[in-house]
Amino acid sequence: QVQVLESGGGVVQAGGSLRLSCTASERTYSRYGMGWFRQAPGKERDFVAAISWNGGTTYYADSVKGRFTISRDRATVHLQMNSLKPEDTAVYYCAATIYGHEYGYDYWGQGTQVTVSS
Repeated sequence: QVQVLESGGGVVQAGGSLRLSCTASERTYSRYGMGWFRQAPGKERDFVAAISWNGGTTYYADSVKGRFTISRDRATVHLQMNSLKPEDTAVYYCAATIYGHEYGYDYWGQGTQVTVSS
């Protein structure tokens, strides 16, 4: 069983920045595509950003394009969030996909809270 662990959430004022990080326990983690999702209170979980196993392809939700950047190094995936808005407030989940973003995600973290105050 692959364990996915997020870190870096917190409280920030509108216009500020946060950086989320995610790592997986599996030795073959570097072969997995990774993604970030978020869920606001009373809403469904939405896609935020994803990156392919080799970092060569990235995907972004329209709502975060130009503000969020996903990247990865050998062991960790990062989500740099700039120009944060109150509507970005949510629990952010990191997930790993064995076969790629288009095929869905297989392993999920427990989530980290991001709160953007106005």
